[in-house]
Amino acid sequence: MSETTHDSAVAMSAPPSPDDGLSAAELAQKYGLSMSGARPGLAEYARQLWDRRHFIVAFSRAKLTAQYSQAKLGQVWQVATPLLNAAVYFLIFGLLMGQSKGMGIKTYIPFLVTGVFVFTFTQSSAMSGVRSISGNLGLVRALHFPRAALPISFALQQLQQLLFSMSVLFALLLGFGHMPRFSWLLIVPILVLQFVFNTGLAMVLARLGSKTPDLAQLLPFILRTWMYASGVMYSLVGNLKKQHAPGWLIDVLSANPAAVFINLMRNSLITGHAAHKHIDMPPHVWALAVGWAVLIGIGGFVFFWKAEEQYGRG
Repeated sequence: MSETTHDSAVAMSAPPSPDDGLSAAELAQKYGLSMSGARPGLAEYARQLWDRRHFIVAFSRAKLTAQYSQAKLGQVWQVATPLLNAAVYFLIFGLLMGQSKGMGIKTYIPFLVTGVFVFTFTQSSAMSGVRSISGNLGLVRALHFPRAALPISFALQQLQQLLFSMSVLFALLLGFGHMPRFSWLLIVPILVLQFVFNTGLAMVLARLGSKTPDLAQLLPFILRTWMYASGVMYSLVGNLKKQHAPGWLIDVLSANPAAVFINLMRNSLITGHAAHKHIDMPPHVWALAVGWAVLIGIGGFVFFWKAEEQYGRG
């Protein structure tokens, strides 16, 4: 008897399996199996992130240390970079375009530097977030951990960098005669709300950037447009009114999240009528800040979690 005939005879004599006809999903349910790398529930996912909080903090510190490790000045660039940006904006907008005339040099420079530091916090969180998955594929594919730990750690890195810069900002405020007051304590809730917003934004961009790497090339142009639309270098509302812009456009731009956080920080830190006359505080500004933090922070977390099993594949 040939080998083929023998195999056919064995197959015909084998008893039928009780699993015959069951689909893969039914087999998995029957034997308690689960897909490798499957997305956990939202509450379980949040718990896993909390369990890895020490990794998130350590990873953000390591990234912060390594960021300027090749530069001779090292960590000094954490403060020098936004200060140099502020110096360029002061030359162009403050002196050449005359934005400093309305409030005076002693008010305009703190006004400008505060705006630059606060916007840079959001800008850097977005730029690092969009590359947090696509730029760490080796780590994503080698280890099992909640992928949201990456954009969160990058946003935390930018918060630590901002805190270094704040020490210089305080010295600058004192040098220009803006003395400490109780409103300076408001920087804590402002930074907490902005950090939540930035983290959510980083997670949204992380998911989009993992599928569309070209987004990282496009994002700087989007962020630059956002910066000009947020009144970083000038009074946004004052300049729009001079151009007779429609009221709805003024309301929309003054309520954008970057402008909200910048003006809250300016209002808390800078004293004097000349400054507050140019700080564009929309109605219910704190409600806007909380709303943006909740909407983008929580929404971004859910948006990122929904694609958890896709990161690092394909």
